[in-house]
Amino acid sequence: MAVRCAVDPVLHALAPLGLAAARGTALVVDLDEEAPSYPGSTSLAKLVVSQPRLADLRPRRTGVAVLPNGSICPHEASEVVEALATGWPAVVLRLGSSLDLPSPFEETPVVPVAPLLPGFLYPAVNTPAAYQAFSHGPSPRVRGILLPPLSRSGIYRMLGGTGYPPRRWVQGWERAWNLPWP
Repeated sequence: MAVRCAVDPVLHALAPLGLAAARGTALVVDLDEEAPSYPGSTSLAKLVVSQPRLADLRPRRTGVAVLPNGSICPHEASEVVEALATGWPAVVLRLGSSLDLPSPFEETPVVPVAPLLPGFLYPAVNTPAAYQAFSHGPSPRVRGILLPPLSRSGIYRMLGGTGYPPRRWVQGWERAWNLPWP
């Protein structure tokens, strides 16, 4: 499954983590070479150059693992991503705003993610999407899923790589794995 969030850089970083956490054990592969990088000692670019080892092709423990991009074009990394996808129970691809999926993944469902802002700031998304609420209160009807608000400390922990996503938020992402996405 893939995630795309074109309008909010924070959601662009957090959404793949939430979708992956909803699967329990999963790998987030960052295909967006232009986005700020996730923290990590290795990268997709390094794996393409050195070829993945058997240990790279499957999880070593339960939980979410993140593979930063490392400034490589997704099409150049498609063989490595395909190899990773065969060994992991779930793989979440972080896409750039205008990025086409590499050919082996053209049929991969893409979850659009949008902030649920008040009033006229509400983004126009014509397909089902994952909407991130920013305040508590009455929820508007949306096509797709509505994610509960995140606390500021939860956002900082996830962006810093020091904390697991909040349980309610991960539970909101669980529905995404069962919905038909474009």
